[in-house]
Parts: sequence; structure tokens; C-alpha cells
Amino acid sequence: MSLRLLPLTASLLTALVVTAPSAHANPNGERGEYGSSQDAAHACSPRVAIDGFSDTLDKTTFAGVPVAELSGLTRDTNGQLLAVADDSYLFSLDSQTKKPVSVLPLTGAAGQKVDSEAVVVDRDGTRLITDETQPSILRFTRSGHVVDSLPVPDALKVAPAGRATHNLTFEGLAMLPGGHTLVASMEGALSGDGADIRRFQTWQRIGDSDSFRLGPQYAFQSDAGLDISDITSTGDGRLIVLERGYTPNVGNTVRLYLADLRHASDVSLVETVTAGQPGVRLAAKTLLTDIGSCPSLGATAKQAQPNPLLDNIEGVTVTGIDDAGRLELLLVSDDNQRASQTTRLYTLTARLPQR
Repeated sequence: MSLRLLPLTASLLTALVVTAPSAHANPNGERGEYGSSQDAAHACSPRVAIDGFSDTLDKTTFAGVPVAELSGLTRDTNGQLLAVADDSYLFSLDSQTKKPVSVLPLTGAAGQKVDSEAVVVDRDGTRLITDETQPSILRFTRSGHVVDSLPVPDALKVAPAGRATHNLTFEGLAMLPGGHTLVASMEGALSGDGADIRRFQTWQRIGDSDSFRLGPQYAFQSDAGLDISDITSTGDGRLIVLERGYTPNVGNTVRLYLADLRHASDVSLVETVTAGQPGVRLAAKTLLTDIGSCPSLGATAKQAQPNPLLDNIEGVTVTGIDDAGRLELLLVSDDNQRASQTTRLYTLTARLPQR
């Protein structure tokens, strides 16, 4: 099976990964639709199947730095993977082995640590990384130096400067096709908004430069009790949204949704947004899968989980598209450097509904 336009292939992604029987293949060598009998061993839903998982990074170090607290993933221009860690580090991972090949400390313009949650590689190879503390979107060179920051609306800043809650700001980041629109997702709700409303802020590239200006802002309704831990571009103008929550003594809930912003209202000037509010159209969302419905594939959990495959999954990126338009996804869990949690990589395949 060939992949187009993306530097990583499905075969590379499954290296060192525990795989499920049959790998979706039918006797003719073609992939069946999820939910058919031949896919039952690894189907998570009618649209998503899990190809495998790997714990190879769990409780490891590289160059003296714990490979831990990974919360965002993307592809680099050289075909490697980038994984950003909450504790102010950016790892480059080998595309085949998923092992680190380099690590950079991240510091802000004043030399402070960055609560780095998500990463996007711009067309010139610089890294756009969210800092959840400010919040801010910082532009880093390949060598890890801050060269720019994007404007942030006052309402999205942490109280008392704005209406956001500390540690619940920019958690996801994605660049839409063409490289002219950047999107950041808020992890939690703004004060005054409905408890299930999450704002998505966009920026528009200024001409052909590397600078961005504020663009429209949209509202997305998350599931009750879940926050948004990441977003990624599907390549056709839509987004995959990773919603996640945790219940003590029960475990994690993790769901993947498809979001479409095309017909959503610009809520930049709307002070309070609630579900069902007259005159406000929320972003459309379609459930792709609940990760808890995936087969466990022999995974084990270090704490109570409804499915031992689950952990604190915080990052998702698209790593390939097959000839039938199915997306190859890579997810990562954030272990918070706790013995009770696992740094785990997951490979999934998703068949998206047509627009």
C-alpha cells in the first residue's frame, strides 16, 4: 500500500509496536471496512481500528532527560517525529524505532521554563509551541531559541488578566492545509461560558510572511466531564479532536472526534457562549471512536482503568494517508512522571466520513 505526500509510512509507524492479528488485511490484500468480521479483532468502532501500541519509551531517559510528560506530537520536515514534553523539552524521535535522537530544552524570552503542550512545524522548519502558562504560542528555531510570539486575545488569558483557568488554556495546536491558518484549542472552559464549551482560536498568516494575525474564534462543545487535550489537521480542512478525562479509582475516558469549523460562528466578540445559544453555531462534531472500546491487545495498566490499554492520552497527529483516504494516526500518553502511569504510543487507522 502506498502513501502520498507524507514523510512517514504505515510500515515505519508499526515498527517496535505490538500488532493485532491480520493488520486489517483481507485475502485480496485490501483493507476492509472497520466493523466487518475480518476486522473484529482490532476494530474500535465502525470508523477506527487500532494497529498496535508500544511502551518502549516508558520510564526511559535520553541524554539525562526523562522521556516523560509527552503531550504533543507532529511530523518534522525531515521525516522524524517531534514530541513535546510538559516540562519544557522537545524530543526528536526516530521515525522507525520511535526512540529519541535529540532533545532540546525550551525556555521563553526571559529564560523561564515553558509549559509546552502542543507543537506544529511551520513551512520554514521553525517550531510553533504552545505555552499553557501564559498562555502563548511561541516560535522556536530548530536550535531551540525563541524568535517570536503570536498575539493572544485578552479573554483567553489566565485570570485575572482574562477569563481562562490556570492549566486549562492552549492544549492543542494544528496548522490547516495550505499553511495559512493556525488553530489552537483551549483545554477548559472560559469563566462565563457553558461548562462544556471550548474555544478554538485561529490565526491567519500575513501575506507570504512568517507572521500571523488573529483570526476568527470558534466554539466547540465537549462531552460532559471531558477536556480537550489535543487537535490535529486531517488534511482536508477538518480537525481530529482528542477529548480526555479521568475519574479516580475508575480511570481515563478518551474519545476521538472529527470537528468541522466551516459553518461555525465567529465568537470572538461573543462574551458568553453556551450550547443552544440563539445566533451561535457551534463547530460540528462527529464521534470517531472511544479508545476504551478498542481491543486491549494484551496491554497492562498500572492503575485502575476501564480498559488496560487506556492511560492519560494527550497527543495525536496524522502520520500518513493511504490510497483510500484513510488516516494513519499516532497517539501518545503523558505519564506525568508518575509510577502509576505509562508513556505509551498508539497507532490507529481512521476512515473519515466525507465532507
